[in-house]
Amino acid sequence: MKNIRQSFFIGFLVLCIAGFLLAGCGGQKQADRQAADIAKADTPKSKLIVVITPSHSNPFFKSEAVGAEEKAKALGYEVLSLVHDDDANKQNEMFDTAIARKAAAIICDNAGADATVAAVKKAKAAGIPTFLIDREINVTGEAVSQIVSDNFQGAKLGGEEFVKLMGEKGNYVELVGKESDTNAGIRSKGYHDVIDQYPDMKMVARQSANWSQTEAYSKMESIIQANKDIKGVICGNDTMAMGAMAAIKAAGLKNVIVVGFDGSNDVRDSILGGDIKATVLQPAYRIAQLAVEQADKYLKSGSTGEQEKQLKECILITKDNAKKLETFSMKE
Repeated sequence: MKNIRQSFFIGFLVLCIAGFLLAGCGGQKQADRQAADIAKADTPKSKLIVVITPSHSNPFFKSEAVGAEEKAKALGYEVLSLVHDDDANKQNEMFDTAIARKAAAIICDNAGADATVAAVKKAKAAGIPTFLIDREINVTGEAVSQIVSDNFQGAKLGGEEFVKLMGEKGNYVELVGKESDTNAGIRSKGYHDVIDQYPDMKMVARQSANWSQTEAYSKMESIIQANKDIKGVICGNDTMAMGAMAAIKAAGLKNVIVVGFDGSNDVRDSILGGDIKATVLQPAYRIAQLAVEQADKYLKSGSTGEQEKQLKECILITKDNAKKLETFSMKE
């Protein structure tokens, strides 16, 4: 009888130990499943980021695309880079492509402050967040981020340098960007906020060259024919500044002060060569990378940790610091 009780006790003890071991294994498996679920939740379902910009023939926009693509690939994403050529209808089709491809996010330098709103809303409704760079849209709450250079601050820097170079007097020309582009108006306002304080500064012509080098050349040719005593030209971007400088040289004019805006390598070289006198750097490459970083954070956590509208300061570029400028960023 004693042996039976001992056998029963030993059997019971074995069953208990086995039960504890099974429970431990089950608990471990459950913990492993929970860890896997958390890791899965932190990983975006799609690994495609669509980058949409204006034409890469403008080095500024190419720099944006390159910066975004490099950062996205470094973070483990695939990239589809598209060009809308400032055509809102074409841009709309590209948003449709991003939606059809079930993109994780869209990085966009847009084709119009008003014209882009519907596309951003459409992407949002499809569960795809948009991160805007360089140009804002005229609504808030639809894009996750709108990261742009402080164009007004930058234009004031350019305007102040222009006035100084002009000796606070003389006839000048302003070439503005695409009229539908918010930045064109902001930069012009920033320039005039400074220049208009000097009564001896006389604007003899103001025309849009639509951000184009060839158009700037053509417009300046016509302006020079009517105004041989031009002392300076202030431009809404570097591409137009290059066109203006070429027209000035072709006309045989000397000592005309040209100031641009963007911080391109072409204008850097022109400044170092003694032609164009100054530009204003807006850090396009870094802004594009920042947008991708915020997209990655948003996809993983549901928040960028930043306000929607973010302004990044611009830097005046002259002969003193032009050597540090490289592809829309300053070398250390």
